[in-house]
Order: sequence, then structure tokens, then C-alpha cells
Amino acid sequence: MDVTLLGTGCPQVDTRRHGPASLVRHDGRAFLVDCGSGVTQRLLGAGTKGAALDAVFLTHLHSDHLVDLFQLVISSWHQGRPRPQRVFGPPGTRRYVDALRALWRAELEQRIAHERRPSVAALEIEVSEIGEGCILDEGGVRVDAVAVRHQPVRHAFGFIFSAGGGKLAFSGDTAYAPELIEAARGADVLVHECFIHREMPVIPGVRTAEGIAAVASYHTLSSEVGKVAREAGARCLLLNHFVPTRFDEAALIAEIRADYSGPIVVGEDLMQFDLASGTLRHGEARIGLVLR
Repeated sequence: MDVTLLGTGCPQVDTRRHGPASLVRHDGRAFLVDCGSGVTQRLLGAGTKGAALDAVFLTHLHSDHLVDLFQLVISSWHQGRPRPQRVFGPPGTRRYVDALRALWRAELEQRIAHERRPSVAALEIEVSEIGEGCILDEGGVRVDAVAVRHQPVRHAFGFIFSAGGGKLAFSGDTAYAPELIEAARGADVLVHECFIHREMPVIPGVRTAEGIAAVASYHTLSSEVGKVAREAGARCLLLNHFVPTRFDEAALIAEIRADYSGPIVVGEDLMQFDLASGTLRHGEARIGLVLR
């Protein structure tokens, strides 16, 4: 099983870090976790088309995590996908998808009539609204959902992938959550969001102290994420979904190292980690990590 960070950013626009999205692959199967901006381009960059996805998992219904869902559907159709796109998401996902299709119905009808492609199956979206527990178990891959703490968002989940003897955990967006720590216990890799509060100064006309505090309250602070990884016994901490998108990386690693002794990886878009071999790949670089 391997994981590729497709987008490590946040709503803040940054050409280096696209919107939140990750690709999980195992034994010829491919799964997308979240669908942030630029995900279809990043999928191609990772060597996988949207047409090949076996399922899409949405952690929650914030716009930065699902804004490119319609683009994914259209581009997958253009790539010759022969089947509907399967989407697993929290309660409210079906309503969102129905509204999305209604918004674009006229364009879809025009495209279907004009482009005359051999199939329209890829334009269908099969939605499964999820709760806690096992949400998929097929082809040697099991996915479990765990409720996390992203209030006032009512339904937000982290995901645990188990395949080939490996365990991969995604935090989703969350404040410190004992439930996630328990579910991620012993994970080979914990992919976790990171809110770097010291790098979020008040900017008049842009953000206030009250606004920063409010956003920080439902994310995991950089001063906490090392504790989460340590308490979960994760063998490697792979950081993503950075707020803000630009920060002092050396200072971040030093901060987390105070609480966590395992490998710490500051994620970048299109960075890939293979759980079986412990190999981290980014561009032409290959790094072998010792996972204890």
C-alpha cells in the first residue's frame, strides 16, 4: 500500500500547495481521500487518472475538501471511465451531490448531446453516507471511519486504511481527538493536518485575533500533533493540510520532535510513501526511512 499527497494546502491559494487530497493505492486499486482544488491535475502527476479510481472518501463537507468533485466527474468521463464514481461521505453528501448535479444539469445535457461519447455511466455518482466503523471492505482493502472533532462541523471523519498488513491513518480536519488516537494506534503512517498558530499573525483587514482563535479551535496545533503521533504509537508522521501554506519548516520539525521521536515528514504535493518498503519519494529523490 502506498499513499501520495496530491494537495497539502488549505483554502489559502498557493501554487506550491494545492487543495487537500490524497491518493491511496494497493494491488491495482486506487482510492481518493478528499477532492480539493487541482486534484485532477495532481492525480495525473501521480500517475493515476480519475477514471481509474475505485472510490472517493470525503472527510467532511468543507469546500476546500470537495470543491473539485464535479471536475473529477467530468474529467473522468473524458478519460473514458466506464462506471459511476463512488463517493463515501458524511451525512449531507447526497444532498450536496444532488444540488451539484442540478446546478450543472443544463451543461451536462448539452455535453451529452453534443460530444456523443459512447457511455454516460461516468457522469453518475453513487453516494454512500457513512457513520463510524467499517465503510468498505473489498479487494484486500478495508477502510474504517472514525468521528473526529471539527465542531461546529457536525459530521467529520478520519479514515483508517488496512491492506497488505499495513495500516494507514488519516486525521481529516480535527482538534486533538482521543478517538482518532485510539483508531490510529500502531499505524505505519499517520497522515495528519497541522495548524501552525505562531505563523498566523493578525493582519488588519484580512484576519483578526478572534478569527485566528476560532479556526485554531477546530484544528490540531503544531504544538499538539507530535503528542498525537506519540500517543497513537505511529511509526511515521506525515504532515499535510498546512495552515498557513508557507512556514519555517525547520522550526516546525523541532517543535514536533520535542514530543515525537519517530520519522517526521513535512509533506509536499506529489510526495509518495510506500508503507511496505518504508520508501519516501519526491521528484527524483528516494529516501529509505526506518519505521520502528
